[in-house]
Amino acid sequence: MPKVTLYNQTGSQVGDIELSDSVFGIEPNESVLFDAVVMQQASLRQGTHAVKGRSDVRGGGKKPWRQKGTGRARHGTIRSPIWVGGGVAFGPQPRSYSYKLPKKQRRLALKSALSSKVNAEEVRVLEGLNFEAPKTKEMLSVLNGLSVERKALVVTADYNQAVALSVNNIPGVKFVTADGVNVLDVLNHDHLVITQDAVKKVEEVLA
Repeated sequence: MPKVTLYNQTGSQVGDIELSDSVFGIEPNESVLFDAVVMQQASLRQGTHAVKGRSDVRGGGKKPWRQKGTGRARHGTIRSPIWVGGGVAFGPQPRSYSYKLPKKQRRLALKSALSSKVNAEEVRVLEGLNFEAPKTKEMLSVLNGLSVERKALVVTADYNQAVALSVNNIPGVKFVTADGVNVLDVLNHDHLVITQDAVKKVEEVLA
């Protein structure tokens, strides 16, 4: 079982915590990680692109010239795709790019992401994380005490408004609950700062 240091909110070491081998100690599957990241990025695409086809472009109701006898090619409308100012043939239309991987594959990807963070020693487990009121300065103090100076993903077991608001103003730091932990966020941040309760909750779901 992987073992990591347990910290308190001031950044002092208060012991060790053993993590589940089946969640935080597997061999990361890079292929599945790649598929999961592409899936999440695809679902984030707005898909609002649109162009006008020949039936959408204004004008072109009259045949430009008669069918025969002019020596020119026959045309039925000036809004044909081969005309300047005409419609676009087979252009993009609004659509959804989202799709889903199989459930087992998604779970394996998340386990692989979490395990890769443990292997890289980029996981900081806290006894707890609570503020009396939202204070960005206090959150910065916590991160500095954990030697986390770059992008970090802060995870608590349940939604904590004081913590969420304290994180909001710090560039590169994001707050999610244990239920919202996902592959893209884990890999996109340099450190994973997670509370002890959140670890247990993630292990219950994925173990």
